[in-house]
Amino acid sequence: MNWKKHAAIGAIYAGLAVAFGAFGAHVLEARLSQDSLSTYETAARYHMYHALGLVLTAILAGRAEAGASGRLFAWSLRLLHAGVWLFSGSLYVLVLTGMGWLGAITPLGGVSWVAGWGLAAAALLRSGR
Repeated sequence: MNWKKHAAIGAIYAGLAVAFGAFGAHVLEARLSQDSLSTYETAARYHMYHALGLVLTAILAGRAEAGASGRLFAWSLRLLHAGVWLFSGSLYVLVLTGMGWLGAITPLGGVSWVAGWGLAAAALLRSGR
């Protein structure tokens, strides 16, 4: 597993979360309803939380020994990435395009995050460090 790659992508996600948040605050604020703006802000907030979580989890994965904990960390990282795209990504596109069907995808991102964090916890418990 290339933990540095996952950490770098997490850092990129964090920068994008700042950019998307600023776009929402400065460009979309006057153009969106309060409900849509609130949805967009939720997407940006959770985007940032999980970007930082990805960086931290990748660093921890790099410190873990190989074996079962390494595989758990690898799956955890994959699920955290998927959550960013499915949860935040679907909400960004939903708000910007009005495609309401995207709301059905958003919970899959939440489930990905819950599973990813669960696997990270299991990996930490197995790592012995």
